[in-house]
Amino acid sequence: MRVIVLDALTYAGRLDNIRDVLGDRVEFVHGDIRDAGLVDRVVARCDAIVHFAAESHNDNSIADPEPFVSTNVLGTFRLLQAARRYDVRFHHISTDEVYGDLALDDPRRFTEDRAYQPSSPYSSSKAASDLLVRAWYRTYGVRATISNCSNNYGPYQHVEKFIPRQITNILTGVRPKLYGDGLNVRDWISTQDHSSAVWDVLTRGRLGETYLIGADGEHDNLTVLRAILRVMGRAEDDFDWVRDRPGHDRRYAIDSSKLRKELGWRPVHTDFDAGLRSTVAWYQAHRDWWMPVKAATEQRYREQGR
Repeated sequence: MRVIVLDALTYAGRLDNIRDVLGDRVEFVHGDIRDAGLVDRVVARCDAIVHFAAESHNDNSIADPEPFVSTNVLGTFRLLQAARRYDVRFHHISTDEVYGDLALDDPRRFTEDRAYQPSSPYSSSKAASDLLVRAWYRTYGVRATISNCSNNYGPYQHVEKFIPRQITNILTGVRPKLYGDGLNVRDWISTQDHSSAVWDVLTRGRLGETYLIGADGEHDNLTVLRAILRVMGRAEDDFDWVRDRPGHDRRYAIDSSKLRKELGWRPVHTDFDAGLRSTVAWYQAHRDWWMPVKAATEQRYREQGR
């Protein structure tokens, strides 16, 4: 198998992340998925597209939604058109955030047939891209599938994201920050488990279907932050409260039974405390990776009052 990585290398992208695997089997192309000509040339050489590319940080989408609409909607359109032209298998990576949120005391979890109720510019742009994929499958016969995944964590995650932000704040002597009352629940999954599920959907999923990917990892933000503080030898109350994000979703929860029953997929990395310890150790050992972007990230948060 040969892989072509097409990436625009925006502020959150870094070629160093894949430099060790570049060679005969992995090729890197620097470019934008909104560039129709470039996308056409790349897709003409492919058997399948796995569409991970997206603007994905909610706070940034609230501050400036335009890049999210442009990249996530127009970019998906460009890829779908190329997949249609060359009859290339298309798998679209999406998010559980397209379903809106659940009340903290709601016994239900998201399933594939739940109506879309996105809350933020980010989740709205992803919902729009999902609908494009469904339309291109039905109208044009593009061989497509969609997966909606819960919150990922692990190595190489940008320091703007919740878990690495808390870890790197502690490592730089800054007290972590927690939005609102800290009771917002997210359903966490390791990046390794997400990737294994995507492979199963790409290779064995039914065309035209949506699969939800989750590892039964519901934890509220306060619990996660306190766990990080414990792992790093800090007091559980050693953080600052900051004002909440506008339109902050209350709870996400994934029911991945369809994926498990149809494709036999199972998460492997289900010990969340062990996953946090491993993630903390990675950021401790790779300061040279995240330090160059840390100051600018925190400056953006300060400008937003968070």
